[in-house]
Amino acid sequence: MRDLKVFNVIDKLMMKLEEYILSFSIILISVVIVANIIAREVFNSSFFYWNLEVSKFAIVIATFMGIGYAARKGRHISMSAFYDFAPLKGRKVLAILINGTTAIILLGLAYLSLGYVQAEFAKGTVTPALQIPQYLMVLFIPIGFFLGGIQFLRNMWINIRVKDKVYLGIDAVDYNDKDNKREIEHELPM
Repeated sequence: MRDLKVFNVIDKLMMKLEEYILSFSIILISVVIVANIIAREVFNSSFFYWNLEVSKFAIVIATFMGIGYAARKGRHISMSAFYDFAPLKGRKVLAILINGTTAIILLGLAYLSLGYVQAEFAKGTVTPALQIPQYLMVLFIPIGFFLGGIQFLRNMWINIRVKDKVYLGIDAVDYNDKDNKREIEHELPM
């Protein structure tokens, strides 16, 4: 039981870290791009020669670190035409298969992208404007794939363990659940 509490604390810390990283990345992108536009329009020159690199770096971080967070919250992109019309047992089986398959793919991509990071490290290339090692930019790719794979495994496990509900993410019950639909409809202003 103590191990479970430690795991829950680590999980909450990871979620907060992901939220912080994602929020910071999006804010950074917005501030840098808006500041560059203002500088270009007001002073007819871009003072921020590094704006594209910083924006690219933040976009890579937000994209790949967002995989795990979206999986945790059940907010990832899905093709749900067959899934939406399936009965509870069918949705349960599909949720387990989809989450398991996605986890395997993401963990495989994490492994492959780790090779890419190692290749960038071996080349020793740096970014043109800021002279930051290129491997630091792509380091978030395998981290994001790995965290996403872990979250999809957790989504699969919760769907195996809990029999009476379907979970899109460990924090998100399926929107097709009739009880859940009633709760949502009750919350919507008419």
